[in-house]
Amino acid sequence: MKSNYERFGKAIRRSGAVWAGAGLVLLLSGGEVAGRTAQNPATILNQNKEIVVTASKFYCDSKAFTPQERAHHTQLTQKLLAARKEILETAKGYEFQFSPKSVSLAELADWVGAESKCCPFFDFHIDLEGEGSLLCLRLTGEEGIKPFIRAEFQVPVK
Repeated sequence: MKSNYERFGKAIRRSGAVWAGAGLVLLLSGGEVAGRTAQNPATILNQNKEIVVTASKFYCDSKAFTPQERAHHTQLTQKLLAARKEILETAKGYEFQFSPKSVSLAELADWVGAESKCCPFFDFHIDLEGEGSLLCLRLTGEEGIKPFIRAEFQVPVK
């Protein structure tokens, strides 16, 4: 009869191999899904080698876009991340501030429209303030949304 250590030790080693495989997929995918899985340790690989997140209500639906839409949205996301002037933590999420000279209201609205397809759990708020000198995007949502926003939008922890 096998001891508990022998039985559980093998299960732990197998589990480690699955996690190592998941890490390799993340590395090979360029980290595109790293933020999604960083928020949820219950991530597994299915037979199609896709990342499946099962235990969190906050995850991006990668099938919400065509390849062309995904490329456009990724490019726009990178522009927004690079153009942020300020990041403010709010009671229910984060506010990202932009200069309208670097990001247009139309670009921000385009991004929100696309992001709402893959992440419908976000509440989006766009404000144009200071007589048109400040463009703000607030992302909020249900309890627990802040860690997801921090990971997805590279918000430095203070």
